[in-house]
Amino acid sequence: MTTATQNSKGPVLTDWRPEDPAFWNDSGKRIANRNLIISVPCLLLAFAVWMVWSVVVARLPAIGFAFGTDQLFLLAALPGLSGATLRIFYSFVIPIFGGRRWTAISTASLLLPALGIGFAVQNPETPYAIFVILALLCGFGGGNFASSMSNINYFFPKAQKGNALAINAGLGNLGVSVVQFVVPVVITMGVFGAMGGQSQSISGGGELWLQNAGFIWVPFLVIFTLAAWFGMNDLADARANLSDQLSILKRKHNWIMSLLYIGTFGSFIGYSAGFPLLMRTQFPAVDALQFAFLGPLVGALSRVFTGWISDRFGGGRVTLWVFIAMIFTVMGVIWFLPLAGTEGNFWGFFACFMALFFLTGVGNASTFQMIPVIMRKEIPLLMPHLDKAAILKTAEREAGAIIAFTSAMAAYGAFFIPKSYGTSIAMTGGPAGALWAFAGFYVLCVLVTWFFYTRKGAATPC
Repeated sequence: MTTATQNSKGPVLTDWRPEDPAFWNDSGKRIANRNLIISVPCLLLAFAVWMVWSVVVARLPAIGFAFGTDQLFLLAALPGLSGATLRIFYSFVIPIFGGRRWTAISTASLLLPALGIGFAVQNPETPYAIFVILALLCGFGGGNFASSMSNINYFFPKAQKGNALAINAGLGNLGVSVVQFVVPVVITMGVFGAMGGQSQSISGGGELWLQNAGFIWVPFLVIFTLAAWFGMNDLADARANLSDQLSILKRKHNWIMSLLYIGTFGSFIGYSAGFPLLMRTQFPAVDALQFAFLGPLVGALSRVFTGWISDRFGGGRVTLWVFIAMIFTVMGVIWFLPLAGTEGNFWGFFACFMALFFLTGVGNASTFQMIPVIMRKEIPLLMPHLDKAAILKTAEREAGAIIAFTSAMAAYGAFFIPKSYGTSIAMTGGPAGALWAFAGFYVLCVLVTWFFYTRKGAATPC
């Protein structure tokens, strides 16, 4: 008989029963927590590399790159598009390659854009096409979220999935805040000495080491690539071929939850990408950019520390109230904008946005908590011929794939929310039109959540 202790000796675990209390308490909990502890910094680094262009593009003109405004905005947007698209493919890789192997490979892949940015910015003659390629490669970081969440989903029992996924995603999301805080600091000094290359002269006087925006992540990527390879595990029970996983495309709840997760994570990543520029354009008299990192920080931490709420009260109920609160919070943001010739109120605007970031974090945790619960109820109805063990295995596999797939759909928010601001400003002179559209979308999310998951008599309450 394979015991829990014997099962933990190799990188591939052939017997994994997190719902068995004896197994879980013997060694399952320790193994799961070890994989989570390594997964978190890998995901944080992925988000940092994914969002690094939000900082780099603002400094390129100062060191001699003659790119137009449209070109700079395209560089900032491309990682969002490539990251979201890669998430679709990353949604299905864990059961094929294994969580340990893929986490190490995907983390190592981030060395390509990190090193590429570091070398490219040191030469003002670097063609724009090279920067386009590097921006697209940063999408590797966006793609990693899908595979990371799918992997962690397999390790924890039902009662702890919400909290585990919230910790992995929330602390991983901190990478957005970390990059917006760290990069402006490290590019002002020669962190790596002569090894890091020469500084670049700023047109208005002074020096920058913009290459540090890429190089600063390299040693950490190497460390955690090795940590993933030698410290994480692959689960034999999680193995499945692509055709088995594609069954989620036939599940209606896959598409419903994709819609809801666009409302939560899509909002978080989109607001994170557009928040600095929105503050700068709407309140130019305020040195608001120094506060930009606080929004993603609040959203990431709220996801970490509120996952238990969904485990206790139900993800559907929490999600419903999150969307209701987001409607009123967006209206508060609009109220404090400088509209109709008024100066607006920066601190009211800022406070409402902090509340909005907080709510996206809570909603990120609650929507992901819903997915495993939903699939455990759906699979017995869809596949009544399966025995109890097969039902559980199938539900876990499909829940993991749906978690990854919904994250892919939501990641497009990194492109569409900032683009909506720009379109609204161009058409109406302000961003209020875009914000009203977001509020209308949250109304739709409230109705969908209520109808399918929280109303009395709902077919799949959760």
